[in-house]
Amino acid sequence: MKITNNFSLNEFNSKDGAEMPAEVLKNVIKLASDLQKIRDVAGCAIHINSAYRSPEHNERIGGVKNSQHTKGTAADLTSRNHTPKELYNLIEAMILCGDISEGGLGLYKSFVHFDRRGKKARW
Repeated sequence: MKITNNFSLNEFNSKDGAEMPAEVLKNVIKLASDLQKIRDVAGCAIHINSAYRSPEHNERIGGVKNSQHTKGTAADLTSRNHTPKELYNLIEAMILCGDISEGGLGLYKSFVHFDRRGKKARW
């Protein structure tokens, strides 16, 4: 099921196959909207490494207890055309311009974390 021009719902599913609760689905749709905007500005595909995680899956992989991933408000992203630092900077600029939601933005060696927590968090 497509939820934006370039993202399908299955890209956001928990890796353990757990069903996505209805309240999480609402958050995922809002997240997908922001990710579509990021993709449009980046001008290339954005790959979702991890989005929604069931609480059980999140615990199994060592995620923090109250992870934004368990709420359907977070995604870990990569792009073949951008380094993680370039993608991070692009997302930060879009947040500062008000083009996408304020939230968490984390830079890792091989990916970028973006979430819609509603308040600024950077790492």
